[in-house]
Amino acid sequence: MSDFIGDWHSLLVLLLAGFLPNEVWRMLGLWLGGGIDEESELLVWVRAVATAILAGVIAQILVLPPGALASIPAELRYGAVAVGVVVFMVTRRSILFGVVSGELVMIAGKWWLG
Repeated sequence: MSDFIGDWHSLLVLLLAGFLPNEVWRMLGLWLGGGIDEESELLVWVRAVATAILAGVIAQILVLPPGALASIPAELRYGAVAVGVVVFMVTRRSILFGVVSGELVMIAGKWWLG
């Protein structure tokens, strides 16, 4: 069983230093933000900024891919994003289906190319 789980000290450090500190802020955010109107100008602006940052990160990963992603041809990366966007729109803006379809295209393309 220890081969499957690994060193339990590492899991404990991951739990104490990685998971729990983030969970405190998430719960505090839920508690404080429970009564905020989702259509307020402030939240619309925050959502727009978060979307812009995400778009910038995706563009940077597409243009200058890090690590193993650099071994995938640019046409395949752009094609996977295009398929993901189309599936996102067709499935009534389902992020899950868009991301999964893009990943499947990338995995299938990489397998096909070898």
